[in-house]
Amino acid sequence: MEQTKDEPTVQDRLLDQLRIYGADYADLRRLFARWLDLHATDAAALIEVANCEHAGEPLTPARLSERIQLSPNATSALLNRMEQAGHILRTRERTDRRTVTLRAGEQARLLAAEFFTPVAQRLQAVINAYPPETIEQFQHFLNDLHQAMQASLAEAAPRTER
Repeated sequence: MEQTKDEPTVQDRLLDQLRIYGADYADLRRLFARWLDLHATDAAALIEVANCEHAGEPLTPARLSERIQLSPNATSALLNRMEQAGHILRTRERTDRRTVTLRAGEQARLLAAEFFTPVAQRLQAVINAYPPETIEQFQHFLNDLHQAMQASLAEAAPRTER
């Protein structure tokens, strides 16, 4: 079947679906913020801290600042607020005791699990419907997209951030 100029290609449709998934994830983060009665930025910070901790790569305040695109002063105020509420803990667990590591507080971890577990189960059911080889190919594909996006972001960064 021949494709006309106005019809989107399979690549176009795939990129559209990835954008839709990204928007869905942003909606989920906003819903999580409302569910916890947190500002969206506070919830985004908590998600970043918990995700990095889960991956075995806990964040520092400076790295969190980069990830949620806040100034160091705004990040410090956010962390003070989140620590006071018990959502985030600051620890010094590395050999260099000057380095502060961020961890999710126990209550925040429990609430995040309550909120995200049903979502994770639904997503896992979808993933389980595909053969491992397809998932592995898709993983490589997503990593390649991530690398391309990172390069684009680095190029587009304002001159003051370079």
